[in-house]
Amino acid sequence: MDANATTPLLPEVLASMEPYWITHFANASSIHQPGQEARRGVDHAREQVAQLLGCRTAEVVFNSGGTEGDNTALRGILRAGDHLITTAIEHSAILTTATHLEQSGVAVTRVAPQPDGSIDPAAIQAALRPTTRLISVMMANNETGVVQPVEAIGQIAADAGVPLHLDAVQAAGKVPIRVEEIGCQLLSISAHKMHGPKGVGALFVRRGTQIESLVLGGGHERRRRAGTENVPGIVGFGQAAEIAEKTLADGAMDRLAALRDRLESGLLARIPGCGVNGATAPRVANTTNLWFDAVDSEALVIALDLKGLSVSGGSACHSGATEPSHVLLAMGVDKAHARASLRFSLLKTTTQDDVDAVLEIVPTAVERLRALAPALAGVNA
Repeated sequence: MDANATTPLLPEVLASMEPYWITHFANASSIHQPGQEARRGVDHAREQVAQLLGCRTAEVVFNSGGTEGDNTALRGILRAGDHLITTAIEHSAILTTATHLEQSGVAVTRVAPQPDGSIDPAAIQAALRPTTRLISVMMANNETGVVQPVEAIGQIAADAGVPLHLDAVQAAGKVPIRVEEIGCQLLSISAHKMHGPKGVGALFVRRGTQIESLVLGGGHERRRRAGTENVPGIVGFGQAAEIAEKTLADGAMDRLAALRDRLESGLLARIPGCGVNGATAPRVANTTNLWFDAVDSEALVIALDLKGLSVSGGSACHSGATEPSHVLLAMGVDKAHARASLRFSLLKTTTQDDVDAVLEIVPTAVERLRALAPALAGVNA
């Protein structure tokens, strides 16, 4: 139940990668026949990813994942004196980079979400300045699953003549992405969030968008990202993207949403003092974020782990953090509820039996922790 942290390879993805470790192992930049065989694998994967995003193949730049894509989008465009508009609920790959850019003379506006976790496009509009050089908004939040109104934000950006970057790491494979309809210039995705391999991702760069590469060296990826291509990873990414595109068309997300809703309603019915963060906003099909009164989320994560259930208190990138979720706090959730919140995120392979198991494990664990709370408070005192 922690798919938003990462997902396992699907068997078809693993099978597509295997020949490129040993048989077609050559450098895809080599002009000899083995090199060109590897190149064909990369080119096919680029077509598969472009199909998922609805863009040209030449607009797909392979990289190491979402964090690199986010860094490239911001650091490849913004300079001292420029203004960045982003939101207070972004992934740390955006927020940390934005803070770093502030120290270099870039002005940053962090738009707060509404209480349901969604961003009001009017707030983006109000934040525009003559020096605004980039707008960066996540398409789906990694902690709450809330899907943002990116088409409306894209129209605002287009009207203002400001490039739009979307962090679509948690949206890709869960909601349709058509970059032409959104109107974004840049968009980041990562393979391991959609049953592909870790360490590979892509940045959509619209034709004509001027952006500097973070990684300098050879002329790889049309001089937009230097470094020998991770051919097996890219091939697996392409296969995962093709599978994701098919599942969006075959109703798999509706099935997953039904399982998520069954899990959510089951926990609400079984556990008093329980609620959902972001329940009224549009969300990706696999994600729910719940709070449990009088329970510390870190203690609950450990208790559930001991029962064989993997969940998260928030972003995997903040595991071990003592502060409550910045996303929930930005939504106006009080610290007590933020510290008592857990994210459940379902795999595409999740079954009804899996949900039934969760509905048995979680209420018992919550009840036990609540019973222990008075005794632990006395010890701490």
